[in-house]
Amino acid sequence: MSRNADLMLAAMAPVIWGTTYIVTSQMLPPGYPLTDAMLRALPAGLLLMAVTRQVPPVTWLGRLTILGALNFTVFWAALFIAAYRLPGGVAATLGAIQPLIVLLLARAMLGTTLTAKSLLTAVAGIGGVALLVLGPTAQLDGVGVTAVLVGALSMAFGVVLTRKWKPPVSALTFTACQLTAGGILLLPMALFLEPALPQLTALNAAGFVWLGLFGAALTYFLWFRGIERVGPQSVTGLGFLSPLTAVLLGWIVLGETLSPLQVLGAIIVLVCVIAGARQAGTKTLAKGT
Repeated sequence: MSRNADLMLAAMAPVIWGTTYIVTSQMLPPGYPLTDAMLRALPAGLLLMAVTRQVPPVTWLGRLTILGALNFTVFWAALFIAAYRLPGGVAATLGAIQPLIVLLLARAMLGTTLTAKSLLTAVAGIGGVALLVLGPTAQLDGVGVTAVLVGALSMAFGVVLTRKWKPPVSALTFTACQLTAGGILLLPMALFLEPALPQLTALNAAGFVWLGLFGAALTYFLWFRGIERVGPQSVTGLGFLSPLTAVLLGWIVLGETLSPLQVLGAIIVLVCVIAGARQAGTKTLAKGT
């Protein structure tokens, strides 16, 4: 398979991730963020573990629990809360600051180099978020905005620790174990903190299948397949397709609109994310990996 075909398959992952918001708001029963997150994480994790048939050493259980909590338990619970309370384009674009948070955390926790260009990108990204959230016509839900930022911070810590704690297994197996751990942590929370799901309609069932089978299991397989075949430096920049997809779907399907200031903020955030991804790719290439 050609390099372009591999990149196109990898690009399907962030595009599908961008549908999470519209699927949640339009296809799932309202008011079940913990249950939604659990039903997305746990089946996908178990499915991927069955595919890979590999597990990390037992000594990694503690670290996997922490990573599963950061990358999926907290992150996806916050994501679904935001999906219920914010326009999808706003939620996805706010969440796009996560790579910028990773940049700062990696400097603090891993000792990576923070260049003036990288710092400028991070500051500009924060400014874009401020325009998006604090614009005069924003009228955004405070709980939803807080959920997005908490989720982005949790995922950023998870990414940095994932880089620091690398077990002797494939990236896909590592992710499968984290998904499973995150889903197991979500299970009692969903059972005890939320009421039982109502009888599911065909639309509800289709939404859960889409988010679990396609939005988790398939996308992570394609994403890590792309990393293994063409390298991380080539697929990193594809992540901006997720907020872009969410914005386009909100506009085309739901008729969502943003004020001029919010549009400017969204553009600044996306440009900063793309610039940060390119900087990361350049550094990776310079190291010869």
